[in-house]
Amino acid sequence: MATKAPGADPPETADLGELRSAAAGCRGCDLYRDATQTVFGEGSRAAEIMVVGEQPGDQEDRQGAPFVGPAGRLLDRALDEAGFDRRKIYVTNAVKHFKFKRDERGKRRIHKTPSKTEVVACRPWLHAELTAVRPELLIFLGATAAKALLGDDFRITRSRGERIDLAEYATTAVATVHPSAVLRAPDRDEAYQAFVADLVAARSTR
Repeated sequence: MATKAPGADPPETADLGELRSAAAGCRGCDLYRDATQTVFGEGSRAAEIMVVGEQPGDQEDRQGAPFVGPAGRLLDRALDEAGFDRRKIYVTNAVKHFKFKRDERGKRRIHKTPSKTEVVACRPWLHAELTAVRPELLIFLGATAAKALLGDDFRITRSRGERIDLAEYATTAVATVHPSAVLRAPDRDEAYQAFVADLVAARSTR
């Protein structure tokens, strides 16, 4: 019988500190080999809202905290404009390690989308966070985050901003684009306003 990789399964606890410590030693997939560190979620266990992104970026990997780079700053601004109280939000990612490739000079680390295998390997940690926090509302940022719990058939373009009932987690979810997509958009102002509109729609589902 094959043995499981060290730290591939979260401990049975609702203590976020214990979960974070355990996740630091996860070897459930190979992403830990190149990443600086595990980037676990942050926020209160009493948070009413959980925001789930795809994976840590370059700055998140270096600092060990989610959404601290340019996309995170845009997210904070959009949440504020949409009327959310940032203190009541728990932020995390579907994948806890930074997946990247080097540029031609080997200096810049360029984001790579996690594979389905990597998302599945990390799903128990996301499930553990959901079980611990039990948020009233889940906001998925981007297709990878949404598919982690909603399945491979989910399409942001088809269901963006719509209410989704997740009976398994006793919560409501809404999916929108990742803030990094807003930063890359040809018309950033238009993309940003659409992003804020999705967050307003999410808030109205509560």
